[in-house]
Order: sequence, then C-alpha cells, then structure tokens
Amino acid sequence: MKEMMRNTGIMLAITLIAGLLLGLVYQVTKEPIAEQEAKAKQEACQEVFQDAASFALIGVETMTVEGYAQESIDEVMEAKDASGELLGYVITVTTKEGYGGDIQFSIGVRLDGTVNGMSILSISETAGLGMRADEVLKPQFAGKNVEKFVYTKNGAAADNEIDAISGATITTNAVTNGVNAGLYYFQTVLGGGSANE
Repeated sequence: MKEMMRNTGIMLAITLIAGLLLGLVYQVTKEPIAEQEAKAKQEACQEVFQDAASFALIGVETMTVEGYAQESIDEVMEAKDASGELLGYVITVTTKEGYGGDIQFSIGVRLDGTVNGMSILSISETAGLGMRADEVLKPQFAGKNVEKFVYTKNGAAADNEIDAISGATITTNAVTNGVNAGLYYFQTVLGGGSANE
C-alpha cells in the first residue's frame, strides 16, 4: 500500500511539473505566434492590394455563403489608400473541398468587382499537382472582373474561365469555388461590383 501511495505521489508530481512547464511554454510562445500570424495576414493583404496604404478589419465572424456550403468567409478587411479612401476589400476564404484538406486564401476585390489579386495562406495538396495552385491558379484570377469563374480543362478562352491544373481538378475546383464564394459575398453582403458580362 505504501508503495502504491509513493508511486501515485510521484506521478502526481510529474503531472504537475509537466503542466506547469506546458503553461510556461504557452505563455512564452503565445505573443510571438500571434505576431507572426498578424505579420502573415498583413503580407497577404499587401500582396493582394499593393497600392493600399492601410487595412482595417471590418469582420471576423466565420460564415458560410448561400450556395457555397463548403466555403466560408473568415475575415473581411477594407483596403484604403494613403488619404483613407476605400479601394476595395480583402476577403479571407476557407474552402473545405481541397484534395488534401482545407485551403485558405485571401482575395483582393476592388470596388468595381475586379479581383485585384490572390494570396494562398494555407494549403496541403498533393506535391507537384495541387500544390502548384500558387503558381498556376493564382495569376489567372488577377485583373478579372466577372460575376463568377468556371474552370476548364481545354484552356481558358474567356475572362471567366480558369485553366485547370493538369491532374489536380479537385484543387482547381476548390479554389475556383472559394473565389466565387468571396465574389458572391462581395456582391451581396458588401454591395459592391458591377461585373462586366
């Protein structure tokens, strides 16, 4: 009985020490991690709106968009020039349709509905295929003013068409639907845009 009590005491002491150490590590790393996340968001905003001087958070409530059950809007920021004039919005979207899991990215949308740019924040697709979204898909959205995008496997022939990544149509579909969810949110909730037909 004494042996069991002693072992229990030792285990309790080890658990308490481990808990205290974990709490200490959390306190030490919490602020640097938050700073890095804020820096990554700022860089993503600057990437999709290079001519903006500041960004103001207007919404952080994660919400789904009607007609886009697998996509959610995570955050919305106003992009402003040096005089404080509104240029457009940075919309952060997460799509659950990726082959390797969730894909999160930010898109910049000008007041007239033009997609200004895209920055992928988190992706874990197949190496050599879906992971090429950054180099293959991202440039195809920039500078386009359309109501909605579609992807094609035969080469994009119109402004609203995105050329699919060969061998990674699931990733292409996920990113395209995510951008469309962001555009739909921009058009219906933020009341912006007049997409050219």
